[in-house]
Parts: sequence; C-alpha cells; structure tokens
Amino acid sequence: ELQQKVEETELLKMELQMLETERVRLSLVEEKLMDVLQLLQQLRDLNISKRALGKILLSTLESCRDPQPGKAHLFEVLDTLQQELTACELLHQEPVEQGQSPQPLSNPLVISC
Repeated sequence: ELQQKVEETELLKMELQMLETERVRLSLVEEKLMDVLQLLQQLRDLNISKRALGKILLSTLESCRDPQPGKAHLFEVLDTLQQELTACELLHQEPVEQGQSPQPLSNPLVISC
C-alpha cells in the first residue's frame, strides 16, 4: 500500500508539473496575443488600409505555412505576425499634425507596409 501511495504521489507530481508547464505556455501565448492586438489597435488608429493589413496577414500565414519542429505553431504565427506588424513603417512615422496632409508616396501603387 505504501508503495502504491508513493507511485500515486509521483504521478500527481508529474501531472502538476505538466499543468504548470501548460500554464506558463498559455501565459506566453496570452502576452504575445496582447502585443499583437496592441499593434493592430495602433495601426487602426493610424487608418491603415484593409488591403495593407490583409497583405501583412497573408505574408504572416505564408511564412508560417510549414510549422517549425519544436515550436508551437500558434506561438510561431503570433510571433511572426507581431514581427510583421512591428516592421510596418506607419508605426515608425511621426504623427501627421492636423491641417497637414500626409506625405504622398512617390508611386501611388506602393504600400508602405
């Protein structure tokens, strides 16, 4: 009986460790998701076009088509999306003052993101 209790205790410890690992993983995913949502909010406030956002999203999905071994696919997609959004030039431009029109692009077909 004592041996059985020891084995049960070990199993419970392993299960607790797995739950803790999963909790940490979910916490990291939540943080990454919050960062992505914050970047999306900033871009929305800058009136980025739906077309430009679509291109960022499609680029992210294309680069994450084949999951890398050893890395959670969801986290990989969120991480790549955050990098794509962070690289968006609109986030790094100085805000346009009221009454001033935005600088036109040299080629109207070029999208800055």
